[in-house]
Amino acid sequence: MPPISVPTLRQRRLGVELRKLRQRADLSSTEAAARLGINQARISMIEAGKYPVSADRVRAMARSYTCQDTDLVDALASMTGGRTRGWWDEYREFLPPELMDIAELEHRAAELRVALAIHIPALLQTTDHARALLREAVPPFRPYEIEHWLSHRIKRQVVLHRERPVRYSAILHEAALRMQYGGPPTARAQLGHLIELSKQDNVSIRVIPFARASFPGNGQSIDYVSGPVPELDTVQLDTHHGCAFLDSEAHLAKYRTVLDRMEASSLKPAESRDFIHRIAQEL
Repeated sequence: MPPISVPTLRQRRLGVELRKLRQRADLSSTEAAARLGINQARISMIEAGKYPVSADRVRAMARSYTCQDTDLVDALASMTGGRTRGWWDEYREFLPPELMDIAELEHRAAELRVALAIHIPALLQTTDHARALLREAVPPFRPYEIEHWLSHRIKRQVVLHRERPVRYSAILHEAALRMQYGGPPTARAQLGHLIELSKQDNVSIRVIPFARASFPGNGQSIDYVSGPVPELDTVQLDTHHGCAFLDSEAHLAKYRTVLDRMEASSLKPAESRDFIHRIAQEL
């Protein structure tokens, strides 16, 4: 099989997790290669996500590394094969690669937890609200670029409405609810959309009012994506220079704690729904 020139986040993550298993077994890549009957360069390529690996090979590597966690091994085996094609592939020519990775992460997530201070989460945005945000991009998007970004963003929202929807929890600061992107009519429609979504069994929306004495997280946007097993969770952070993906045990534990503290500082879902309704009436 030929090497993978540009591995996806999923392919890179599989390689990272296989390297972790090898390192926990206290094996060098040379020693691992000897046990598996392949050359050391192949091990390095697999661990970089640059060489396809089969489910059988992953299981053989796990046995060689004496990994006893069958749930983790099964999850890693399910990540094998070539690049999985999804609806997001039609956008690869037009949008940054990390947006394809985000869409695939969301598509495969067991649960999504997000927290934002001044924006509505992408999966909860109306079309008009999203378009208003995209028009503020720096440098500015051309009209056709806006439509590509907008279409991709709206299609991501299918994970909330499919036959087996993802469990989704959002924590929003009051500031995000009061920002009038697109003007008052667009803002009112966006708040109404949040209220309706919050009635879905799989969606929880909680608000941190200005009046609360604490605001954990310092306003940073956080997306916590739960994988099939906790070891495969991912944190996605937005920065001015693109997306950052974190998967170390220390980072995962940190952001779980931050989200838990933010949730403890927020209103309960029913209280949050009433709070959003009051803000909408003020517009």
